[in-house]
Amino acid sequence: MAIDFGLEGAVAIVTGGGSRASGVGNGRAAAVLLAEAGAHVVVVDSAPQNMAETRSLMAERGTDALLVTADVTSPQECADVVRQAWDTFGRVDILVNNVGVAGPSGTVVDLDLDAWDQCLRLNLTSMMLMSRAAIPRMRAGDGGSIINMSSAVGLVGGHPEVAYPTTKAAVVGLTKTMAAHHGPEGIRVNAIAPGYVYTPMVHSQGIDDGAREQRRHAAPLAIEGTGWDVGDAVLFLAGPRSRWITGVVLPVDAGLTATLGSGGAPSVTSVPGPPKAPGV
Repeated sequence: MAIDFGLEGAVAIVTGGGSRASGVGNGRAAAVLLAEAGAHVVVVDSAPQNMAETRSLMAERGTDALLVTADVTSPQECADVVRQAWDTFGRVDILVNNVGVAGPSGTVVDLDLDAWDQCLRLNLTSMMLMSRAAIPRMRAGDGGSIINMSSAVGLVGGHPEVAYPTTKAAVVGLTKTMAAHHGPEGIRVNAIAPGYVYTPMVHSQGIDDGAREQRRHAAPLAIEGTGWDVGDAVLFLAGPRSRWITGVVLPVDAGLTATLGSGGAPSVTSVPGPPKAPGV
């Protein structure tokens, strides 16, 4: 029997709902699953061709979406996305802030400063801007649910680069603060922290089968994560089945963050290092 997530007729905006490579990423999975649960889904991406496969997956499952091309680092374009959702469906209930990039390599000493600024805008400021546009619409309705995509690297140290984990840690702070600010308005704000998920972003950066195996065995469950695993977490946090949950950061990581002492922190394409001595 199908599970009723209480999302029939709800309106969800999913940023980063496409992908530059074929396959199922976190945003694509979230969009498809929300639509299957009965929501009207607005898929947002910076390039229209990135959303074609998302629409095809939806069509295979008997659903569809409103596709909107937008740069979510632009305040005006974020406002336009929300306006289109409102004008088309008459409400905004769910916002999934999924846009993100791996960002520049390097430490604070040697990273490219312009690339640092761009990473911050894409991975963090976009979430603030989309929330800024969506929250007034949620206030005008019955409240809402905002889900921000963080990462296991936002919860741990040891990452080989500085930009990406810094933005993902900042998403945790943004989520908790927004939850406190907007809970009295009936708006819940939570975050998901994926671990070693195999997505089109990972595949397109050239990870080989050996590295995939190392990543899989880095976590206690030893199961490779997919975008569908993250999408299922979005589906739960989006609707009334999680009505008493806000300000939470949910690791979806096969137990990776429960075993922090056994290796390096995850990155988009890196594999865990050798086991560390106790206490290191």
